[in-house]
Amino acid sequence: MKKALRWLLLTPLLLASFAWACAALYFDGPLSGWIAAAFALAAVAIAGWVRPFRKSLAAYCICFLAVIFWWLSIEPSNDREWLPDVAQLPAAEIDGDLVAIRNVRNFSYRSETDYDEHWEERSYDLSKLRGVDLFLIYWGSPWIAHTIMSWVFEDGPPLAISIETRKEVGEEYSAVRGFFRQFELYYVVSDERDVIQLRTDHRGEDVYLYRLRAKTETARNVLLAYLEEINRLSHRPRWYNAFRYNCTTTIRHHIQSVTPGSPFNWRILLNGRIDELGYMRGTIDTSLPFDELKMRSYITEKAKALEEGSDFSTAIREGLPGYGRPLPRTDSAGKGGQGS
Repeated sequence: MKKALRWLLLTPLLLASFAWACAALYFDGPLSGWIAAAFALAAVAIAGWVRPFRKSLAAYCICFLAVIFWWLSIEPSNDREWLPDVAQLPAAEIDGDLVAIRNVRNFSYRSETDYDEHWEERSYDLSKLRGVDLFLIYWGSPWIAHTIMSWVFEDGPPLAISIETRKEVGEEYSAVRGFFRQFELYYVVSDERDVIQLRTDHRGEDVYLYRLRAKTETARNVLLAYLEEINRLSHRPRWYNAFRYNCTTTIRHHIQSVTPGSPFNWRILLNGRIDELGYMRGTIDTSLPFDELKMRSYITEKAKALEEGSDFSTAIREGLPGYGRPLPRTDSAGKGGQGS
């Protein structure tokens, strides 16, 4: 009975560790998978020939720990041949309420891969900050989405920041590779027309826009947390990770650093349902039934219909729930801040 229980408990752990180690060696290791194959053969040999079981387990654990130590030693870098749309690292200079940001992306797109590059320096007065919004973007499954935060100012265009992978020339995003050390973390600091119309017009994605019911002070502090991380990444790059450091879990990290205490929820990982979580917690507009709110928050067709030169950010917000009332100076949602 004890032996059967031991196998029942150990087998899932051993299989999971074996699969992870093989994948890590395959994706991140040298020699095009030969080392992954060698590890797999070694693990099978240990399981088949080393006796008793405790010696077999110890030998396998040594091999597995060696893979972990090697994998953790792989360093990210800012010095690679980057794709043009992520080639420039943003950086911010903060002086009280005044923020100057270098390398704000404001590209003009003819297609997803054909564009004119425009990197700008923009200045923002944090005393004129009036709110923060959340874009939720679907490209396939309704369970998975991309999230973008955008800060709204009284006297200028919003500042959109999208947390993404920094891809090299010839590299494409892979959801599976995103769990390994394949992509550096990158903050796209951009004009909304760039980062949103790229998705609505050229990628054919579905975009929703929600006003977050957060204190202006909270919105300011979360933005400052973003900018501090952006400056750190310019000196100390970090790996993107589809589980720990993705577009939504990193947002949660920044919010938790400002307003800790919001409990974790499974919708943070299956983030296509993050708006549902916001509705449950009162951090987005709740004056309508959720299904109607989501329908009215859909902006893809509105964005696609806009002509060049139009006020993109104002136009996509016209008629959206939560925009007919003055922007909140206090947290109308109660404790929990932005709730993600």
